[in-house]
Amino acid sequence: MKITIVGYGMAGARLADHLRGSGASITVIGAEKHPAYNRILLSNVVAGSMAPASVLLHAPDWAADNGIDLRLGVAVAAIDPGAHRIRLTDESTVDYDALVLATGSNSWIPPTDGLVTDEGTLAPGVVAFRNLDDCRQIVDLATRDTPVAVIGGGLLGLEAARGLAGRGCAVTVVHAVSHLMERQLDPAGGHVLARVLGAMGLEFRLGQVATNYLPGKGLQLDDGSLVAAELVVVSAGARPETSLAEAAGVAVDHGILIDDSLRTSAPDVYAIGDCTRHPGTVGGLVQPAWEQAAALAKLLTGADPQARYRGTASVTRLKTRGVDLASMGEVHVEPHTTDAEVIRLEDPSRGRYTKLVLRDDRVTGAIVLGAPDVAAAVTQLHDRGTPAPPDRMALLLGRAMPAGEPSSDPAALPASTVICRCNTVDLGGLLGAWRDGARSFDCLVSTTKAGTGCGSCRDTVSALSQRLAEQNPHPDPDPDPEKLGCNT
Repeated sequence: MKITIVGYGMAGARLADHLRGSGASITVIGAEKHPAYNRILLSNVVAGSMAPASVLLHAPDWAADNGIDLRLGVAVAAIDPGAHRIRLTDESTVDYDALVLATGSNSWIPPTDGLVTDEGTLAPGVVAFRNLDDCRQIVDLATRDTPVAVIGGGLLGLEAARGLAGRGCAVTVVHAVSHLMERQLDPAGGHVLARVLGAMGLEFRLGQVATNYLPGKGLQLDDGSLVAAELVVVSAGARPETSLAEAAGVAVDHGILIDDSLRTSAPDVYAIGDCTRHPGTVGGLVQPAWEQAAALAKLLTGADPQARYRGTASVTRLKTRGVDLASMGEVHVEPHTTDAEVIRLEDPSRGRYTKLVLRDDRVTGAIVLGAPDVAAAVTQLHDRGTPAPPDRMALLLGRAMPAGEPSSDPAALPASTVICRCNTVDLGGLLGAWRDGARSFDCLVSTTKAGTGCGSCRDTVSALSQRLAEQNPHPDPDPDPEKLGCNT
C-alpha cells in the first residue's frame, strides 16, 4: 500500500511514526527544509531556554533508518484525486493508494496598515510567530532592551511575549479583546492573568486595535496612541491551510471537513491536524492531532478497522515560566446561571483564580490559575467524569483531593489516570514501560512519548521515575533496553 502524507508538521510526523514498520510504502512531503519539530515548544526557543535542535521530533537520519521517502523543501502543487496522484513544485509526481493531508494552519495577519508590503511580504521588523524559522528571525532581532510589540493576547502570543521579556526586551501586548485568552478564560480570569504577567514586566493594551505600523517607530493604535517597537511579533490567530484541498474539489468549511474515520469528501483522501474541521475538536491544539494520527494509522494499516476518532475534550495550558494555568471545557458559564453549578474563587493580589463548572456533580469546565495541585485534581475529575467531592470550596483550595489520589505521589494514582494528555499516556502505560525495561526518566519519555508534547507533564514523569526507583532500588536485570530504543 502506498501512503503519502502531505505535511511534515506535528500531525504528519506523528502519523509517520505510527505507520513505520507496517509494511506500507510511506512518502512524506515537507515544505520546510528541516526535520519536523515540536511547535508547542517554540516559545522556549524564543525565550532562549531551549536550542532549536532540542525541539526536533526526528533525527536527520530518521527517514532513512525507517525506509521512509522523506522529501523536504518541496511542496505539493496539485492533487488529482481521480488519478490518485499528486504533483510537486519540483514537477515530480507521486502516486498514492491513500493520501493524508496534514497541511496545518497559517498565521492570520490583521489588516493593519503597513504590516504587509505591496509585494505581499511582511514589512521589515515584522515577524509572524508560527514556525521554527520565525523563531530564529525573532531571536536575531530581539536583542536586550529592544522594544517589542506583540499583536495578540491569546495562548501563543502570551508565550512569545513572556519569552521575549525573559530576554530583557520591553514587551507590550496589543489585544483587540478586553481580556486575555478570551477563548480559554472568562473576563475575571483574564484580568488576573494580566496582573500576574504584568508583575513579570509585560505591558498590555487591551481592547485596542493596531491601525498602522510605522517602521522604526512602532504601532499606532485606534485611540491615536503609539506603542514604541523596533520589532512587531504577530500572533493574532491562525487559519487552516485548505487551499490545496479546495483546488482539488475537497469539501472545505473553515477547515477540511472530516468524519470519524478521518475521511474527506474525496475517495482515499484523509486529513488530520489543524487543517481539519471535526465536530468534536477544538483547533490549534496538539492532542486532537495526535489522537487523529493514532486512529488513522490503525485504519490504514488494518490494525483496527473499527478505529474511530470521536473528538477530544482538550485541556489548554499556558506554557510559560512562572505561570501555572489550566483551562478546560465550559469556561464561560456565569455564576448566576440556573442550569449549572458554578463556584469561583479570586485572589488577584496573589495571582490565583479558580473556577469550577459542574453539571450533575461532574466537572464540565474549569479555570485554574496559580494552583497546580488544584489543577491536577480538577483535570482528573474532568477527564474521568467522576463525581466531584461534596465540599466544592475545599476542592478549589486544594484540600479535597479525590480519595486515594494524592498529587504528591504519582505512583499512587489509579492506572487509568492520564499523565500526558498530548500523547494520551496513562499511568498504566508508564508503569508497563518501566517493567519492560524503561527504568529511567529519559527512557520512559522516549519509549512512551510522555512529555514530548507541551512538556507540562515532564515533572510528573520525572517524579514517577524517581519514586519507582526508590521503591525498587535493585531491579531485575533489564530485559533488553536497546529493544526499547533507549538507554537506561
